[in-house]
Amino acid sequence: GDDRSFWVDRIPAEMVDHVEILRSNSANRSGDAMAGTINIVLRDAYVLDGSYVRLGANRWFDGELNPTFGAVSSGDFLGGRILAGINVQDRYRAKIKRSDRYADPSMDELVSWEDQDEVKDGRDYSGNLSWTADVGETGRFSIDGFYVKTDRDVTEVSHEVEYDDGDVIESNVPGLNPVDQVNWGLGAEYRFEMAGGTTEIDLDHARFKDNSSESEQKHEYVNGEWDASEAEAQSVDAIDKETGFTLAHKRALGSAELQFGVDWRSKKRDITYTNFAWEADNEGDPVVYELDGSIGSLIEETRVDPYVMVSGKRGALAWEAGLRYETTKSDIRYREDGEVEGSANRDYKSLLPSLHLKWDFDEATRINFSLAKSVKRPNFNELVPALLDGEYGDNDYIGNPLLEPERANGLDLGFERRLGKSGVVGVNFFYRDVKNLIELVNTGEWSEDAQDNYEDDLEEFLDENPGASEDDFEFEPESWVFTSANVGDGKVYGVEFDLSTPLTALGLPDTGIFLNYSWLNSKVEDFIGSRRFNDQARSVYNVGFIHDMPALQASFGATYRKQGDAFSRIVAEEVTVRYGADLEVFVEKRFGETVSLRLSAANLLDASKGEFFNKFDNLDDQVDRDFDEYEVESEQAGPSYQLVLRWAF
Repeated sequence: GDDRSFWVDRIPAEMVDHVEILRSNSANRSGDAMAGTINIVLRDAYVLDGSYVRLGANRWFDGELNPTFGAVSSGDFLGGRILAGINVQDRYRAKIKRSDRYADPSMDELVSWEDQDEVKDGRDYSGNLSWTADVGETGRFSIDGFYVKTDRDVTEVSHEVEYDDGDVIESNVPGLNPVDQVNWGLGAEYRFEMAGGTTEIDLDHARFKDNSSESEQKHEYVNGEWDASEAEAQSVDAIDKETGFTLAHKRALGSAELQFGVDWRSKKRDITYTNFAWEADNEGDPVVYELDGSIGSLIEETRVDPYVMVSGKRGALAWEAGLRYETTKSDIRYREDGEVEGSANRDYKSLLPSLHLKWDFDEATRINFSLAKSVKRPNFNELVPALLDGEYGDNDYIGNPLLEPERANGLDLGFERRLGKSGVVGVNFFYRDVKNLIELVNTGEWSEDAQDNYEDDLEEFLDENPGASEDDFEFEPESWVFTSANVGDGKVYGVEFDLSTPLTALGLPDTGIFLNYSWLNSKVEDFIGSRRFNDQARSVYNVGFIHDMPALQASFGATYRKQGDAFSRIVAEEVTVRYGADLEVFVEKRFGETVSLRLSAANLLDASKGEFFNKFDNLDDQVDRDFDEYEVESEQAGPSYQLVLRWAF
């Protein structure tokens, strides 16, 4: 994605062996781990032998039904082992959104309201193949590939009503966003023993192509009479190419182990947004789009990251210390209407030390301690200094190629204790001292939409007031130009509690409970004063149980999840987000050793998401709490159900 994220839902569940939570980064992994790392370990062809098939269906709260299918198989092939998988997943989500806008938080005067129905209806097709073979006495070679295709239609239908000086302005706003994306990759790995140690060579290449579009029409009526119709559309043509190479060596160093190597990665991202517009002369005119300009960018990023790491164990103490030196070179070019408008270069280097200690206090108790420096690079769109119209609602956005990456010095201190044979309880404290925090900010410049409204309203004012001048005209813009900026330094800290154990001590060995609670706090200084980091929830927890009934070859369980409020503040706008609680349950019946049938239900509490917007005309009004508008927005998607049959053979 534009924010450097990877869509983990593209990984078929059948391919996942287990998931590791790594709270801090090490020298032999990328330093992009400010909040830790989720390591998704895939199945190994040398471990999995046999086949696995999954067939199921999903039912959504509006009655929509769609299927899901997956299969994985592994076995001997051409002197090695092959593992192959396919997955077809229908993805559907319908939600209802309501917005009410008032003059101020007293909610005495309703200014406007909006109802919106949104449906995301799509299908993912994915396939993966890997082959592994032993070479000679010590070598192992593997090659793998994957392919994912997404077809999805997102439809939005809104009905808006605005009250303006006795007039009732109604708008019907249909929107459509067809998505067509293809992602594929190839990789090869060779490990062999050399010079008293083990050497690893990895090479991979991946591509992501996006040919999507979105359009929105608006048909406006004043006091029941047609007034205007207009439409906007945008197509996206993007291709992302990424190539990586790793050379690493591991060997004994006395009683310790030495590991060193270098990671090289080259990324090229070329994306073009082409805009279209239409405006009707009469009611009922057909929509005929005309070209309204294009914006494109090309980002080329090269990273070379050498590292060295030493680890060992002495008695009850295990340790690891390392250094990673990450270098990043970015070249950015952007164009408008096919003409190159400018370019920018960004080079930065980061030395990332790390230290990890594990002390086994006794057979059941462990204390973990980590010190590490991490880095977070700017998102791709944040680097391109081209104006994107309506990127954040009605607000425009322009990138900032001078952004510095975020850097953080981190500390983690954890305590773990085993409970019986399979239970565990843990407490982890974390702290991050963040430099050059990147956040969305308001430039104070009017958006293109606000400038157009100014010109239209000024012309109408001068027509209605002969003899008046532009100086007599008062205008309050409703949208702005946003950008990303390094807003300063901040700190993040918190504590996490984990518990997972069977209730053997209570005479319930077949019942297991789990609990996770995280409390998070942060601090940064902005244009008004001190606040938490934008959009950061204060807490999140989930609690649940699983009960097994061996005699019936069945089990059931439930999970309850709740997230705390999140707050964000930029110039002229403050937003609080409030999440409802989520409840999921399941029941599973097994038939022998190879077949199971599982029924699960999600969002049984019909959780809603609420957003509360405080909007102002400018910074002075924001400080004085002189509101331009107060908006309450809520959305909900309803419960969903899934029935899945699994067969292993």
